[in-house]
Amino acid sequence: MPFPATVVIIPVETVTFRIRSFEVSPSTRCVAASLFSRSAQRPGSRDTGSVFRLFRPSEDEKLKLLTTARETPVSSPHLLTLADGALGTPPKGFVHDLSRTEVGRGLQAFEAARNAFLRWQQFDLGWVQVLNPSAEITPGQLVGVEVHTACLWSVVFNRIVETVDRPTQFGFMYATTARHIEQGQERFVVEFDPATEAVSYLIEAVSRPRHPLARLAYPFSRAMQHRFARDSHDRLRRYIMG
Repeated sequence: MPFPATVVIIPVETVTFRIRSFEVSPSTRCVAASLFSRSAQRPGSRDTGSVFRLFRPSEDEKLKLLTTARETPVSSPHLLTLADGALGTPPKGFVHDLSRTEVGRGLQAFEAARNAFLRWQQFDLGWVQVLNPSAEITPGQLVGVEVHTACLWSVVFNRIVETVDRPTQFGFMYATTARHIEQGQERFVVEFDPATEAVSYLIEAVSRPRHPLARLAYPFSRAMQHRFARDSHDRLRRYIMG
């Protein structure tokens, strides 16, 4: 295989920590999730649009969520640029993650990666998927993301703030809205290097937990962020390979 199958995620943090492996039974996870879900809905809590639920939302509920969130503004400060990434040291409380892998070789692979982006295939992970996959990659576009972790379903919303579409580069950057458990910005870029014919996929994010549950379960939240990056790189590579 001419390119690596392992994704290396580089957390660029003031304080770096490692999350130890641990086993939790499904029943324990579900009980904890139920308690956390209830506490997050208490009056006065920052429930961020009631993003957590114990059951998967129906198609009608998803449509209602999209309609309700349509005018929700961006809630994140300016932390990244699409061209150059992080703007210096992140503000206090924010963490910086960067991952890049080679996902193929040749212009055909680059076009396949571009097509995957247009179809939101890099988010088609089983436990994660885009709520509105027909959404165009254009500035101002609202992007809903459905996530299933630890017996909880959540729907969060981001808004695309910047895009790039060149013969050797394609991608976008989005920012969280108030209807998100995190606060921050993230960029997704695929690039073709004419000299080596390598096609690379880059994910870079600067974020901090916003929802009380995300703060309370911070190590788990970080583990899920890293899992998303690994799975997204793997998904794009498999899509390109057919």
